[in-house]
Amino acid sequence: MTPPFENAADFVAALPAHVPLLGLDFGDKTIGVALCDAHWTIATPRETIKRNKFSVDATALEVIIDETRAKGLILGLPRNMNGTEGPRCQKTRAFARNFALRRDLPVLLWDERLSTVAAERALLEADTSREKRAKVIDHVAAGYILQGALDRFTHIKRKY
Repeated sequence: MTPPFENAADFVAALPAHVPLLGLDFGDKTIGVALCDAHWTIATPRETIKRNKFSVDATALEVIIDETRAKGLILGLPRNMNGTEGPRCQKTRAFARNFALRRDLPVLLWDERLSTVAAERALLEADTSREKRAKVIDHVAAGYILQGALDRFTHIKRKY
């Protein structure tokens, strides 16, 4: 079992070259999922998993991992605005630890402050209806989380 990474450079070093990654917006009711290309250029919102018990959620996520051949996960860590961690961070960390017992994939815990706000703003600017926003907000937020990490990765030197 690989413990979750909190340092982007360490996470990148643990990954093989040219592999797709998944970004996750882990919430109480849903898990937003986004996917990036193997060259880590752009994140694309993919889908939202409706939360159930852990085993059902993990199985749904494993299906997506297998379909996409993803080799790493970027999991949004919902820190408070002052940088402290509350109960949602504890739940997110617990999910990461439990998932690592099922599937040995590198996981990066990524500060996701304001990702949902940014996703909501983008959807409003696109004149998306309230009903449509409710259906897509979580995987759009996952896209913001993943893209933020990808943008950081461009500043990390890789050894191939």
